[in-house]
Amino acid sequence: MSADRILSWHATHPGTKRKYNEDTWVDRPDIGIWAVADGAGGHQAGEVASGMIAEALDSLPTELSAAELLGAVRARIAETHQWLRDEAERRGNNTMIASTVVAFLARGEHFACLWAGDSRAYMLRDGEMRQITKDHSLVQELVDNGTIKAEDAENHPHANVITRAIGADIDLVLDKVSGRLQQGDKFLLCSDGLCKTVPFLQMAEILQANNGVPPPQTFIAAALALSVTDNVTAVTIEVPVSARKSAI
Repeated sequence: MSADRILSWHATHPGTKRKYNEDTWVDRPDIGIWAVADGAGGHQAGEVASGMIAEALDSLPTELSAAELLGAVRARIAETHQWLRDEAERRGNNTMIASTVVAFLARGEHFACLWAGDSRAYMLRDGEMRQITKDHSLVQELVDNGTIKAEDAENHPHANVITRAIGADIDLVLDKVSGRLQQGDKFLLCSDGLCKTVPFLQMAEILQANNGVPPPQTFIAAALALSVTDNVTAVTIEVPVSARKSAI
């Protein structure tokens, strides 16, 4: 890929305990959209939910403007949400078909990130990595109201309980953050199998490394070395140079 275009890579693995992988991803640097979707654990057909999200986003046309792309992403996720709810109702027996999603869009100097659930996005800038999404989860609510400390959240007995997902809620709400891209920025999108297994500082080191190995491969290897029990997916995005075009 030429130097004036965003670089990206992806990798996924079912983990050390599960036979099936309910994670999916989108990696479309040609139109500026990337995503990770994680079929909600414990629900029926999580792989259907995450797969439909990935298919809806991966098939977006190439000719959309930045504003049109953002609108199309919202519309397609909303359509998928409604289909999943309708299908769950058709199956009956309190069926839920749901998935988390984190989607990253970039055009010119600008980016936007949309999400529902606990799949995350991180940004590495000037040697410092920070989480730019905020989990929709029970433990995050407990942290926010001061019931538990942030460092205790990952090991909490209800750490896997999410409070928002595509297909799960009557009314779909996607949170959004946006900002300006800078030369050298790196981003990580991941399912919770990665961020709940590999320590934050180790993830930052992997994202910062320039050893010729695509970062997602190293993320997956690190998670497997720590016996990750969940499916694990990583998509990484790098901005080698800034372009100056339309804003999202």
